[in-house]
Amino acid sequence: MRSALVFGGSGQIGVPVIERLLADGWRVVAVSRTPQADRERLTWLRGDLQQAQGLPGRVDAIFSLGPLDHFSHWYERTAMVAPRVIAFGSTSVETKQDSADAHERDIADRLRAAESRIFAIARERQAKATLLRPTLVYGAARDRSLTEIARMARRVGFFVLPRGADGLRQPVHVQDLADATLAVMDADAASGRSYALPGGETLAYAQMVERTLASLQPPARLIRMPAPMFKAAVAIAHMFGKMQGLGDAAVVRMHEDLVFDVEPAHVDFGYAPRAFNPTDAMFSLSPKGTSFVA
Repeated sequence: MRSALVFGGSGQIGVPVIERLLADGWRVVAVSRTPQADRERLTWLRGDLQQAQGLPGRVDAIFSLGPLDHFSHWYERTAMVAPRVIAFGSTSVETKQDSADAHERDIADRLRAAESRIFAIARERQAKATLLRPTLVYGAARDRSLTEIARMARRVGFFVLPRGADGLRQPVHVQDLADATLAVMDADAASGRSYALPGGETLAYAQMVERTLASLQPPARLIRMPAPMFKAAVAIAHMFGKMQGLGDAAVVRMHEDLVFDVEPAHVDFGYAPRAFNPTDAMFSLSPKGTSFVA
């Protein structure tokens, strides 16, 4: 029976990854800052990448599904033996490297440094490391993009975008990311490489938002307005603590194409993500605060 250590197992990608591991017969030790219930072949430890007690000395694979920079420093410090390491980063390493926002450029720099650190340590330890970079994630009602848009639209019945917000996007479902995580595990060609994991459909930003709004029950309406009016609307949302992640740089990117090639992941480990067909449940948290719809 193969064994895994999972960081970020209670997150939006981690939940389906753990379900896949258990379904495939793995024994899993997962780390979470909040209490979680043990199950057959699943043991939860309280802690995080800074402090976790009771970690095994050896596992067949380490899966990092949380902040990549924090994981890279943990991996540098640990003496744990693991021949396979699979960690999630972000396509922000590319899309934000030339951002006008200094904070976003810093994110890209830290992601790039973390990737380099992980690969270098893995080589020293003769381990096989793979980095996965998803695009815009949806499907668990825990993302800060489409789910936030859906929540705002539910309250008022509409959502606004600036005219020209037609940059191309490839939203990716969390289950496709979980499937990719397990598929890459035994793919020798993926060792020492990083892969973009886009969704299976490329569509304009406004079209993506409109399809999201149409999936809601009841559906919400998309309103497109001149850029100055939209900027004023965002400022009002910020006053009420909403859409905090929607800064000027993010608005500029709505007009830009952020498209990634699925072919390397498809060739090396059969990655074949679904088209973007959202449902209301994908943007709705359950009473327990979690949601996952395949």
